[in-house]
Amino acid sequence: MTTITAKSVAELRTKSGAGMMACKNALVEAEGDAGLALDLLRRKGLQTADKKAERATAEGRVYSYIHHNQKVGVMVEIACETDFVARGEDFESLCSDLCMHIAATVPTPVAVSIEDVPAELVAEEKRVLMESEDMADKPEEIRERIVSGRIDKFINERALLEQEFVKDPDLTVGDRVKTAVAKVGENIQVHRFVRFQLGAD
Repeated sequence: MTTITAKSVAELRTKSGAGMMACKNALVEAEGDAGLALDLLRRKGLQTADKKAERATAEGRVYSYIHHNQKVGVMVEIACETDFVARGEDFESLCSDLCMHIAATVPTPVAVSIEDVPAELVAEEKRVLMESEDMADKPEEIRERIVSGRIDKFINERALLEQEFVKDPDLTVGDRVKTAVAKVGENIQVHRFVRFQLGAD
């Protein structure tokens, strides 16, 4: 039987943000493999978050962030269930992480979710792709299939929740939100954001 030390539990807790018992149980299940234990905690956390997704979010906060170069600013509105959670460190950390991500990520997100990406932006991208030189000699059916795949990628890259999280590329931004949901025990929803850049229209 694998011995689980207090140090390994503490290290997993630091990485995952989960409670001590949850970390110990994950390490026992993973037979001491810290990487596998972290994956187990993430999967359980995402499942917990999915169950809470329909609960009402009447509290929250508007959080602002100015990037270190003083040329990019972000405001984000994030909702949760109670004022207690909205004032907590975990919620503030999430707000800060999302603002920093929006400020630093290229391509810049234009909407919270896939469904919110503007149809006119997608239509213009499709027009440009269909008229590109590498499509000129391809049959219509092949062009449509290739462009459809590129459009899916284009939309995912511009939907905030689908983007790779800037601080951990193994997670999407949506996963980062779900991790916070699992930790605070409440539903959390990103409602909207705005990004300002010096000199941009």
